Amino acid sequence: MKLFFRRLIWLGLLIGGGLPIAIILMYRVAPPLATPLMLIRDDPIHYDFVALEDISPNLVRAVLVSEDQRFCEHTGFDWKQLKIVWDEVLDTGTASRGASTISMQTAKNLFLWPSRSKFRKVLEIPLTIMLEVLLPKHRILEIYLNIAEFGPGIYGAEAAAQAHFTREARKLSALQSARLAAVLPNPLTRSAARPSGNVQKRAEKIMRSMRIAPATLWGCV
Repeated sequence: MKLFFRRLIWLGLLIGGGLPIAIILMYRVAPPLATPLMLIRDDPIHYDFVALEDISPNLVRAVLVSEDQRFCEHTGFDWKQLKIVWDEVLDTGTASRGASTISMQTAKNLFLWPSRSKFRKVLEIPLTIMLEVLLPKHRILEIYLNIAEFGPGIYGAEAAAQAHFTREARKLSALQSARLAAVLPNPLTRSAARPSGNVQKRAEKIMRSMRIAPATLWGCV
């Protein structure tokens, strides 16, 4: 009986931890075929995985300054930003922005469902650690930029560049990149091609941050 339970525990560990590890190791060299979000949405899927070198540095910088300015410094979790958010919640009862890093978003996009819940957040923690341990920063960002949602059925930089600006991702300008980064928090209601006033203001703020950001911000990629 003890042997049975021991085997059952090991089976649970294999399924719960071993399978994601195996998948992440595969993603070191192979692109994801699809993500849970792609399969959940009803929209036709537009998705074309490209190397990070084929994505404009403008988009790399725009996404880093808007989504995770400490990407090259942290090991998956931005504790400084978490403290800021926590202090804001204690003071006001709410937070103006989250503290989810690009590594955390990549873990969520690769393995989990889009709806917010405490249970999903708990699952993000070990998956984020696995990503950071098993993949270099360059690859984490490459995967993120290829599977992030930029509009209904539009996944990744290449599909976004084609859909919004009819050009390749490697040819995106600074303004176009800033607009794409500006829609990331809510890509279903925001448009990079036809930006609202709020999206345009956010894009302009991102561009200002891009101009003054130190090169160390993207030095790891």
